[in-house]
Amino acid sequence: MAAERLTELARRIADGERAALARAITLVESRRPAHRADAAALVQELLPRTGRAVRVGITGAPGVGKSTLIDALGQSLVTSGERVAVLAVDPSSTRTGGAILGDKTRMGTLAASQQAFIRPSPSAGSLGGVAARTREAMLLVEAAGFTVVVVETVGVGQSELAVADMVDTFVALMLPGAGDELQGIKKGLVEQADIIVVNKADGDALPAARRAAAELLSAVKILASEVPPEVMTVSARTGERLDALWQAVVRHRAGLEETGRLCERRRSQNVVWMRDMIADGLNAFLAERAGGALVVATEAVRDGRLAPSAAAASILARLAKDDAVEAH
Repeated sequence: MAAERLTELARRIADGERAALARAITLVESRRPAHRADAAALVQELLPRTGRAVRVGITGAPGVGKSTLIDALGQSLVTSGERVAVLAVDPSSTRTGGAILGDKTRMGTLAASQQAFIRPSPSAGSLGGVAARTREAMLLVEAAGFTVVVVETVGVGQSELAVADMVDTFVALMLPGAGDELQGIKKGLVEQADIIVVNKADGDALPAARRAAAELLSAVKILASEVPPEVMTVSARTGERLDALWQAVVRHRAGLEETGRLCERRRSQNVVWMRDMIADGLNAFLAERAGGALVVATEAVRDGRLAPSAAAASILARLAKDDAVEAH
């Protein structure tokens, strides 16, 4: 893409044009080398307009009510004057690579608001249940003037904690009476979550939700190495205590700002982002330079004819030899 076209696209995004924003996110999600270069240039141009939004990550097991909660919370925030962007990462179709759950259809009310922007993206096997280009998409929606960015991940698991490396506040949703409190402890949520929320605290499930919250509160006081996460109950269906959840997010971020940890956290996240992108680039380079040999080595390892360590050493030696030949 010509430099003047990129500049024009950046200007339209800065003016809040939704079509331009959608086009830019499609660009950063592309795997084509030419598109990757354009995406990097576009993000760099818009970088001075980023960093002002509140970044919130929300994770939880399938069925915990993530989309329902985000829909209700987002509506409340829009009503109070915020502009809300939701980057909802869906599991990918193994056949097409596309998103298959359609979070946008499950946040119908919020999606209809002109002060909200919802972008479902396929996870495409990305570690952490977070689409590989979610960080870039986050910067784009910030440049477009959205004041709250919510990243919804696929579901709870050890790899899902990758979302903590791109947001200010990490919220873990749990179901009452489903043993999630123990699962959360096992999978490290106590160490990573800033706020733990027991959802569906209404009707007959209310007593179970309160018990689960009490058990989690006792656990985090014992297991948390520093400041324990705040534990609360909410009902996304009725809207009960959603305001308390948002106030907890605001308190947490204010605490980060007051102590200087927000700046440090974001700096560290940028380094993680850079290293992840280097790893992506190296994998692409490997596929391009040693594709055939890599396929042969992979089959040999799979069949038990070659040790993984020997296969890796062979591929790396081949790449080093190719570079030495090119250098001369």
